[in-house]
Amino acid sequence: MPRSLVRPLAAALAALACTGRAAAAAPPRTSPLVVAEAEQEGVVVVYATTDPGAAKPLLDDFAAVYPRVKVEYHHIYSSALYDRFLREARGGRSADVLWSSAMDLQMKLANDGYASEYRSPETEHLPAWSFWRDEAYGTTFEPLVFTYATSLLRPEEVPRSHRELARLLRDHPERFRGRVASYDPERSGVGCLLLTNDARSDPAFEDTVRAYGAARVKLYRSTIDVLDGIASGEHLIGFNAIASYALERQRQGAAIGIVYPEDYTLVLSRIAIIPKVAPHPGAAKVFLDYLLSARGQEVAANASGLGSVRADVPGELTAARLSTRLGARLRPIAVGPKLLVYLDQANRAAFLRRWRRLLDGK
Repeated sequence: MPRSLVRPLAAALAALACTGRAAAAAPPRTSPLVVAEAEQEGVVVVYATTDPGAAKPLLDDFAAVYPRVKVEYHHIYSSALYDRFLREARGGRSADVLWSSAMDLQMKLANDGYASEYRSPETEHLPAWSFWRDEAYGTTFEPLVFTYATSLLRPEEVPRSHRELARLLRDHPERFRGRVASYDPERSGVGCLLLTNDARSDPAFEDTVRAYGAARVKLYRSTIDVLDGIASGEHLIGFNAIASYALERQRQGAAIGIVYPEDYTLVLSRIAIIPKVAPHPGAAKVFLDYLLSARGQEVAANASGLGSVRADVPGELTAARLSTRLGARLRPIAVGPKLLVYLDQANRAAFLRRWRRLLDGK
């Protein structure tokens, strides 16, 4: 179930200890006037799809930098976040920051005129693909990976590409039937976003989906649900899992393996926008600047495991390090109007009909 939590941040003085090198990274460059406005407002309300466990290092470190700005953090599934914002905005109220992995839904809000324009002083350090019109900002760098149950599959059995995954499922139908897991594109905004990008990237997309259907793929609303199934041994393989969550489960001791697909590896970036009806606009700007700053990005990459879009941030889960490691197969999903193609109701309905037809083997 979606969770809401209100996190009073005044007690987070231990944040620097858990965020490693954060104190050494450059602090946010927010205007002192904006910071003063934020401190006068005293609170920033954030609606986010990011799991509270992954968000905690960022929230704790934000508290260390801005102890006079309390964060009210509400964890909500992507489609529910979008719907809740629109419902509340009609009444003239809103969260201060919307931070979601459903890049297409966030882009639609910006394109439809709901986002305020704010030129973050951190923009010059961001890649061009990661922001749009000073209204929508990609804040993380999260590859989409295959996951597998290490207690049930040997490393040499695990597919290394989407084509190999499809072949494995076709060649061993009894072994994998009902034991493959992924997002449900009909219940998850993120799931639909990723699947439509698979359709653009996989030249054998139709055959791949038919293989998923033959394996009776199990579909879920979140990566967390997929990983639960992998960790328990209910499922053998998952695809389109968010790497940051899989890595965190590994750190917790779960028997989960991770593969970065060799044909292409999509990269998700959680988009943050500040609504025009935000009741605390100064605090919203401070929070956004923190997420984009060298300090915030270092915490995101090295403590939260969400990755960094900035080229000047050190660590394993950064755009710079992953680009060196994975090269041209790394394909970030760009922030921009192309995200809107499958939010058109006719296009989306046609794509989902196609998905269902292929799953049925037609």
